[in-house]
Order: sequence, then C-alpha cells, then structure tokens
Amino acid sequence: MEQNYSGESRVQEERISTESTPCSSHTVDFKIICNKQKHDVTFSLNDTVLSLKQHIQTLTGLPPSMQKVMYKGLARDESSLREVGVTDGAKLMVVGSTLKDVYSVSTPNYIQVTEERLPLIDIEFEPLSRQKMHRKVLDKGLPDDLLPGFIHEKSYLPSFPLSGLLNKSGEKVRITFKMELDQMWISSKGRTDKVRMGSIQNMISEPIEGSEAYSVVAFQLGPSQASRYWLYWVPSQYVEAIKDAVLGSWNFC
Repeated sequence: MEQNYSGESRVQEERISTESTPCSSHTVDFKIICNKQKHDVTFSLNDTVLSLKQHIQTLTGLPPSMQKVMYKGLARDESSLREVGVTDGAKLMVVGSTLKDVYSVSTPNYIQVTEERLPLIDIEFEPLSRQKMHRKVLDKGLPDDLLPGFIHEKSYLPSFPLSGLLNKSGEKVRITFKMELDQMWISSKGRTDKVRMGSIQNMISEPIEGSEAYSVVAFQLGPSQASRYWLYWVPSQYVEAIKDAVLGSWNFC
C-alpha cells in the first residue's frame, strides 16, 4: 500500500507541476506592423507562420495567401515562430493586398520600360554577362561607389539603399526597399521611381562571369521579356533576400 501511495503521489505531483507551468513559457508577445498600423499579438512559439497569417487576417482583412510576413527576411509558412527566431518585443512586418487590389494591378505607369524588338534566335542559354546587350554596360567596369559583394553568402535584406548600381542605360541608380509601403524605390540622379512590389511579376538573376560576387538582376514589370528592368553589379549576397521580398509567396507567373 505504501508503494502504491508513493507512485500515485508522484503522478499527482507531476500533474500539478505540468498544470502549474505558465503557458507564457511557450508564448511570445510581439507587434505586427501592417499598412502603418500596429497590432499587439501573443502567439505560441510552436505555431506556424501560416497560423499567424490566419490570425492576421482577423486583424487586417488580408487573406493569408496575399500576405508576406517579414522578420529577418521572408518568414516561410511552414516554419514555426521559434524557428523564425521571434522573441518578446519583436516587430514583424506584414505586407499584402486584397484580391481586389491584385486584380487591379497593371504595368506600373510610374516607370518607363522600353519595349524592344527581340531577336528571332533564342539566346537565353547564353550567360547574361556574355550577351551583347549586357556587355555594353558591364564593359564600363565596376562603379567606383559600389558596395562590397561576396560569393557563397546570403544576407538579409538591407535596411540601407543598395547604391552604385547601373541600369540598362549605364546610368547610376540605387534601390531602397520600403517594406512598410510594399514598394521598391529605384533612384537615379534627380528622379525616384516607386515600384509596387506586388506588381513585379518575376525576377531573374545571374552572377557576372569573372566577378561572381556581383550579379545581373532583372525585374519583370509587364507580360513580356521586353518588360524587364535591368540592374547591374548587384551584390550577390543580397539576391535571394531581394527575390523573397519582391516575390515572396505570391508570384503569379
């Protein structure tokens, strides 16, 4: 009898210990920032980003499929908040659009993309940095104010502008990511074009032969290949983060 009593006591003590463990040890308090609005959220660290998106829908009205949750880069739907690294007091950025907004998107009228006659011969298998249309820019050499580039590294989306880049005309530009506005700003001397990231239909990139620490990048702003906005000498370590930011989970191509 004494042995049974001891066993039952241990079970009861374990049950009490488990029940008395505060659930806060498995939850985290943080802020959701969406369209300049802040929302206080308490969520389980074991829940997925998709579950968080479903909760965000109740706060903002944005469908989960139209949301991008950004925290040290794009947060994947299948990842738990613990895996993403969310901590108490963290600020998660959410950008997105309603279905009505998405269907109303057309080619941006605030940035001009020249429609060019494409050659009849398909040259897509030739590396971008060898193609004549790109060589005329790359042959100018590295811009003097270019940011350092690194091979085989991946960095988070920078909070500062990427400067020293060249556009298709060989003009110096810089790009800035305004996640709270869902916009990418492309600035040249005396002009800034504000591209809504939800309107970017695709993005291609390729390291520059002989200078693999930098890449050629193009954002497709219209339905055809001729609607690509080209950028040269983009530091390669930022390419994947840029792709996550501008496309995320809603690439409609």
